[in-house]
Parts: sequence; C-alpha cells; structure tokens
Amino acid sequence: MKETNGYGGRSMTAPLRRVLVRRPSAEACAHWREYGWRSEPDPARLAAEHEAFCLLLEQAGAEVVVAEPVDDNPDAIYAYDSALVDGHGAVVLRPGKEGRLAEADVIARDLEVAGVPVAGRIGAPACAEGGDFLWLDEHTLLAGRGYRTSSDGIWAVERLLPGVEMLVFDLPHWHGEGEVMHLLSLLSLLDRDLAVCYPRLMPVRLVELLRERGVELVHVPDEEFETMGPNVLALGPRTTLALDGNPETRRRLERAGVDVVVYRGEEISRKGDGGPTCLTLPLLRG
Repeated sequence: MKETNGYGGRSMTAPLRRVLVRRPSAEACAHWREYGWRSEPDPARLAAEHEAFCLLLEQAGAEVVVAEPVDDNPDAIYAYDSALVDGHGAVVLRPGKEGRLAEADVIARDLEVAGVPVAGRIGAPACAEGGDFLWLDEHTLLAGRGYRTSSDGIWAVERLLPGVEMLVFDLPHWHGEGEVMHLLSLLSLLDRDLAVCYPRLMPVRLVELLRERGVELVHVPDEEFETMGPNVLALGPRTTLALDGNPETRRRLERAGVDVVVYRGEEISRKGDGGPTCLTLPLLRG
C-alpha cells in the first residue's frame, strides 16, 4: 500500500516515519490495581521515562504525534492496541478489556486531529486489540485469537482491510483471561527474513509458516520472556528499540546483525506489561 498524506504502510519493519504515542496521566496511576498493573507506577518517573522514549523515536527519524492522556485508564498509554493504520486510513478497534472500551472514541478523535481518516470501526460484540495483529507482508496479516481478540473481531478487521489475507492462530491460555497474552507477546519482526520470538508458546502452524517464508528466528531465553524479550519495535530493517534489561536477547539480536537501541521502562513497560510496540501506534512506515 502506497503511503499517502502522512499515513500508510502495511509493514512492521519498514522505516518508521510517523508514530502516535499517548502521554501518561498522573491521575490514572491511582487505577493501577483495576487494570492489573504489577505495582503502582510513580507519576514523575512514568512521565520522565515516556518523554525519554519519545526522544529516542525522534532521534531515529520519526515524527512523534503526542496524544493527550486519559485520566482514568493507565493502559491507554499502550496506543498500539487501539487501531490499525494503512493507506486507506485507520481501522478503530474494540478492546477486549472492558476498562479500555472508551479508548475507541478517544483514538478516533486523536487520529482525525493527526490527519488520519477513520476508514472503519469494529462494533460490539466483536473485540480486537492491535497487539494481536502483525503484518507479515503487504498483503498478509497475522492474527492471534485469544481472550482479547475474538473470531468475530478478526473477520471484521479483514472486511475493513481491502486485499488482505488473514492468517489466524490460536493463542495459549497462559495464565488465563486476567493476564493479557497477545500475538506480539510472542513474536516481533525485525526484517522480511528475521524475527525474534519465544518459541515455547508459539503455535506450531505459525512456526512452520515463518520457516516456509524463509524467516530466521532469534529465540528469547526462558528467563527473559516475561520481561518482554520478544516485544521489540522495528525502527527500520534490522534496527530495533527494545526494553533494557534483557541482555541475552540483546546479544542474540546483535549476533544476528540487528542494531539494538534500548530504553529504560521500569514504569512505562515493566509495571504495566507493555513493551515498545505496545507504546506506539505507527501512522506511517516506508
């Protein structure tokens, strides 16, 4: 899909040109238990980490569009879950987590302000979160069927994205409905022929598909899975932004020829279980 008017690009690894992030809210920190955060975030450190994260995106060459905070929902900083953007505009998603349902209206307004038209929206009772979708190539979208993304949600997304082949994979139960398990919790693309993943929880059909497509897999060790080793953001082919504190995954990525930039994310990532992909909604790649 040709990029147009500051939005577009069906890719996970083409150079990141424009990206939307949501500024964290100090008031929302009080709701951390309701949203299943691991511990209470410190508002000042949360804001400082997010600002430093945005600076790294800018240094990588991306225009950073900063959306206003949501004061009753700490998860709202994980902007990737709220929409999918291609050259037709944005598909506004409907989160599977009840406390995040209001984000659909918020992101629709933010996208319009950013000059990205809303091409469609997912309606009730279907649910779909961005973390369960991954562009394998311009015409192929991988989808994870789990507790946050329903079958109806997946097929609704497919209907709103012209010319897309949707390949669906069941996600593991893991710790149940209360703890999120997205497709991007398991896998991130680094280039057309390279990905980082946690193979022990990967669907067999997905591993086979990647091998058939000639995608080399960098394996995350067991001890770095729950610290989001597989969740990295491609800034461009073989250049990635990753959460600091996963040294073995970083060594393996660098051995595979990947340039790894790390950010500090004790507050914005570790406490809320959202990595660099979760924190960003790419508007333009290419």
